[in-house]
Amino acid sequence: MVKSSVLGYPRIGVDREWKKALEAFWAGKLEETEFQARLQELRLNHLRKQQEKGIDFIPVNDFSYYDHILDTAAMFGIIPKRFSYEGGPVPLSVYYGVARGTKGAAASEMTKWFNTNYHYIVPELADASPVLTENKPLTAYREAKEKLGIEGKPVIVGPLTFLKLSKGYSVSETDAWLERLVPLYVQILQELAEEGVQWVQIDEPILVTKLSQEDLQRLSSIYKTIASAVPGLNIMLQTYFESVEHYNEIVKLPVKGIGLDFVHGYNGNLIAIKALGFPADKVLGAGVIDGRGIWKASLREKMELLNELTEFVSADRLIVQSSCSLLHVPVTTERETKLTTELRNALAFADEKLGELVLLTKALASDAEGIIDELVKSDAAIQALQQSEERNRVNIQQAVAALSNQQPERSHPFAERHQAQQAKWQLPIFPTTTIGSFPQSAEVRKARQSWRKGEWNNEQYAQYIRDQIDTWIDLQEEIGLDVLVHGEFERTDMVEFFGEKLAGFAFTQNGWVQSYGSRCVKPPVIFGDVAFKGEMTVEETKYAQSKTSRPVKGMLTGPITIMNWSFVRDDIPREQIAYQLAYALRQEVEALEQAGIGMIQVDEPAVREGLPLKEEEQAGYLEWAVKAFRITTCTVHETTQIHTHMCYCEFHDMIDSIEAMDADVISIETSRSHGELIHSFELNTYKLGIGLGVYDIHSPRVPSVEEMTGMIERALRVLDARLFWINPDCGLKTRGLEETVASLRNMVEATKIARENHAATV
Repeated sequence: MVKSSVLGYPRIGVDREWKKALEAFWAGKLEETEFQARLQELRLNHLRKQQEKGIDFIPVNDFSYYDHILDTAAMFGIIPKRFSYEGGPVPLSVYYGVARGTKGAAASEMTKWFNTNYHYIVPELADASPVLTENKPLTAYREAKEKLGIEGKPVIVGPLTFLKLSKGYSVSETDAWLERLVPLYVQILQELAEEGVQWVQIDEPILVTKLSQEDLQRLSSIYKTIASAVPGLNIMLQTYFESVEHYNEIVKLPVKGIGLDFVHGYNGNLIAIKALGFPADKVLGAGVIDGRGIWKASLREKMELLNELTEFVSADRLIVQSSCSLLHVPVTTERETKLTTELRNALAFADEKLGELVLLTKALASDAEGIIDELVKSDAAIQALQQSEERNRVNIQQAVAALSNQQPERSHPFAERHQAQQAKWQLPIFPTTTIGSFPQSAEVRKARQSWRKGEWNNEQYAQYIRDQIDTWIDLQEEIGLDVLVHGEFERTDMVEFFGEKLAGFAFTQNGWVQSYGSRCVKPPVIFGDVAFKGEMTVEETKYAQSKTSRPVKGMLTGPITIMNWSFVRDDIPREQIAYQLAYALRQEVEALEQAGIGMIQVDEPAVREGLPLKEEEQAGYLEWAVKAFRITTCTVHETTQIHTHMCYCEFHDMIDSIEAMDADVISIETSRSHGELIHSFELNTYKLGIGLGVYDIHSPRVPSVEEMTGMIERALRVLDARLFWINPDCGLKTRGLEETVASLRNMVEATKIARENHAATV
């Protein structure tokens, strides 16, 4: 009989209990025993909820204390030597040290999880000697069974994916590392089999990316070894985020089940099954409910898809499941009381998706007529939103259609702009600046809350923001920065702030999702055509500029980042949404320029994460992403300096596209990856202004002058000193006052040393 399953459940809790517990523990306000107890309670509540909803195969070991890739590394004792790990189960102090850094050791690199906004900690294999420190999947299985009577489905990241996402080894060492890792996986699985576990989910999302023939051979060897060691254990080899490459080879692997994404990988996976069939001895995990999107599924369309699949897979070999872990969506719509009925009825968060899975499973197991009312309701909800005024702004649609047929360009080439800007600004070599935000203290957040609650009127709040700007303009001048920012104290979030001021957006009350560590974000919902309603940033930026003779940058979030960090409508192409955003933001750029702001930063940290996983689709995406940025910025004068910022992604494969954005200056993360991005510039000439971040703002440690000087000197070996800027990796919103000031002082001191060293050559 057909069964239901999910691939993972959100960790954070309805009230972000997970985040609050982590941060209290880090702050020393929670003892470890109480911390462990709170997380166990939350973990069991999540399992209980899935049990009560009627999910058949409930995942265990999907819960994490920070990140599931870090969990896997810790389980294998793969801890960098700088953290003084001495073997055995990894203590929380070491675990969190790897994730966040310590006073004496830099944190491990953090980067995007495939093409999502979730970040994972990159395992460092150099000098590691992997051993099994603890069988976490077994512990999670026992907990679920003993506490709740749940026959859980342990989840573990597969060996090929884990290795491919790690660093610190050469390609020639791949097989040697698999020879070390695979026996540890076998040990885990043997212990699970001895415990009586029925199904284990091994996540191999790397299978949706391009694989070499050597990788396919490795994959075959891995799973033959596993099958031989645990012949009676049911393995669900799980893929997600796209269609699999090499379908024919993958479905022949000696595993009991294959999990495929029929949302984001719909076309490729369905075409493959229709052309090549599906093995009669395997179970198909059909990911038909979107694990990344928030929109209610058309149950009628999903039933049609499932019925189509049963032509190739009998119902007793079918598991109806989410397309990926529900980690990427909020917990429940139950508390979204402030949304319009029209919009709320069209939404489905994690808990609602559980309900959709159970409904579809029941319908397929018996008769679709049993959910006819639900079919009608889901169709009606989707149609009501589609016919709304917000989705039918004809003037916006016409303007964007005209823009999409144009090739946006600045009025002058970079060389001429650079000369004009230098004449205007008279900046020293290696200008110093920051990325935009300054610490948002508890007092800042309290002030914003008082204003939102109506306890403060608009003028009280505006004066408070002006006072914060005054303080930080003075501090920046005293520290010695060359190009200043107003600090963004009025902004809750770099995307939410703009969404609140544009038409076509809606905001949830509790739509939180995990981004990295305890950092949770509440993405806006782009549900209608986006339109500019009025100036968004001019008042604060203009005020800041009036307080100093040094240039103050206007700060905007770019169209691709707003789109990629929002939950977006799924009824039109993402390209069109990007152009709508670009058209609206262009009007804000022009307003800033008219107000006398001559440097404008349009941040695009999320361009890379939106890159399609399929190589054949990447060029098209980058083309329209670059075009959206240029639509936003192309109308300013040649003396207006356009900046942008990117962070925490692998940019080596899109340097040409970054340059094509034609920003006068780009600031880009490099310190967390320990300078590895600089290698990209050793291989590629970059001809525009650039600032490589010289210290990691996500770590509480204050980097030394020597450390930053080393980063600067390495960069200057491959970059034009005349075009080089010095800045932190990212915004400083989450940092404290003392560490921020201390770090910036060290950065300015390192800059002085660099200027002395290079004065004669520039």
